[in-house]
Amino acid sequence: MSAADLALLHTSSVHVPVFDALRDEDHPGLGLRHLVDEDLLARARAHGPAAVAGAVTRALAGAVADGARAVLCTCSTIGDVAERASARVGVPVLRVDRPMAAAAVAAGRRIAVVAAVESTLGPSAALVRDEAARAGGPVEVRALLVEGAWARFEAGDTEGYLRAVAGFVDGIRDADAVVLAQASMAPARGLVTSAVPVPDGPRTGLAAAARAAAGALARADASSG
Repeated sequence: MSAADLALLHTSSVHVPVFDALRDEDHPGLGLRHLVDEDLLARARAHGPAAVAGAVTRALAGAVADGARAVLCTCSTIGDVAERASARVGVPVLRVDRPMAAAAVAAGRRIAVVAAVESTLGPSAALVRDEAARAGGPVEVRALLVEGAWARFEAGDTEGYLRAVAGFVDGIRDADAVVLAQASMAPARGLVTSAVPVPDGPRTGLAAAARAAAGALARADASSG
C-alpha cells in the first residue's frame, strides 16, 4: 500500500510514535499519514463531541482527498463523531477503541471503563454497551475517572501519568475486564499487576484499520481491472 492509504486522526502528537512503532512491529510496509489536531479534543471537552462534528468531517474528507483508503481515529472522545462520518467521506472510518471494547465484552459481563479525561467516559461507556448489544449479552459498565492523571499528562510527566493509571487499575475490584479509554493510557498495561484483562486498544485498533485499508484497496483494484 502507498503512504496515504491509511490516515490516522489524532488529538495529540504523542500518538504518532506509538502507532509508528506498532506499524513497524505488526504491519511492516503499511504506509501511515498522521493528522494531528489538538484543538478538536479541547473543543469537544468544552462543548461536547457534537460541537466538532463539522471539523472532524472536514479533516476526514481532506485525508480522503489526499488518497486515504481508510481512516483511524485515535481519540475516544471524538471517535463516535468520526465513525458516523464514514458514509459522508466515502471510506471506512474506524475508532481505535471499538476492537478493544469487543474484546472486553468477550471477557465478561462486568466492564470497568477508565479514563483520565471526563469527556471520554460517556462515549467509551456507550461504545462498550453497543458492542455488548452486538454480541447479544448483558453488560454492567462502570465509568471511572483517574483524578489528577490528565494534569500530569499535560505537564509532560508521562511516567507519572502512566503510573497513576496503572495504580488505579490495580485498585479496581469486581471487574471482568478493564477498558483504558484513551490511547495515551495504553503503555500503562505493562505496569498493571492485577490479573484482570486489559485489552490493547492501539494494537487491535490499528490492525482493524489496516485490514479496512487493504480491503478498500483490493476493491478499488478489482473495479479498475
